[in-house]
Amino acid sequence: MAEVVLTKDNFQAEVMESEVPVLVDFWASWCGPCQMLGPVVAEIAEEHPEFKVGKVNVDEQPELARQYGIMSIPTLYVFKDGEAVSHTMGVQPKESILEMMK
Repeated sequence: MAEVVLTKDNFQAEVMESEVPVLVDFWASWCGPCQMLGPVVAEIAEEHPEFKVGKVNVDEQPELARQYGIMSIPTLYVFKDGEAVSHTMGVQPKESILEMMK
């Protein structure tokens, strides 16, 4: 499944009302570590259709960044049944991200 571009307009429907777990990547185009993590997140989106993977560009969606207290990027959140169940900051290995999704 392809990554979903998340905005304040579709976040409720795509994440909070999702029937499957959602991995949300808070990132920015100018962020070096975000560029390193991006391909890993894209790989997870392609290899794991049982999850939804969304990306929030913090420069374009400052309201969402504020709502989730994003102070450092990249930050990954996992949502299940409309609840944020885990999150992590910084570049993570793929295995650690998949572990968060369980």
